[in-house]
Amino acid sequence: MIHAYDKAYLDKARTNLARMLDFAVYDLKYNISDFFDMFLSSGLAARFEKGDFQIVAGKSGAELAYDVLEILGEDKRDIKPKYTANRSEEYWTGWALAYYQWETGLTFAEIVKYISISEILRLYNPYHEMDIRQFVDKMNELYRAAKPDTNLF
Repeated sequence: MIHAYDKAYLDKARTNLARMLDFAVYDLKYNISDFFDMFLSSGLAARFEKGDFQIVAGKSGAELAYDVLEILGEDKRDIKPKYTANRSEEYWTGWALAYYQWETGLTFAEIVKYISISEILRLYNPYHEMDIRQFVDKMNELYRAAKPDTNLF
């Protein structure tokens, strides 16, 4: 599998997506599904999955969330992130999803077409305590179950 960006950037990418979702839910007060849809429609998700270094590693998660909102005509830069020591379920969701996207090469839109962001969030228990490869295996299982075997008509 050829990845969109080098593994050296993966930890930063995972942290950025994780912090973006956590910030959007807890500080900006968005529903995770609504905000993820905004992320997709902003065009930043496509840039992220293609390895645009400005998006993957050049911004913080909060800056990424601000950019999503700015592109969609909202300005909430006056709301500052409250960085907590704890990692939320939404944080884990972004962290795990970024890895899955990188590992499979699927687009975020393709992933959530078959496995909603809410469904991914519900995988927090027990997968947050497991090796990330077990999460990937579960996601692949869910994806195969939800997607038809072929794209042929």
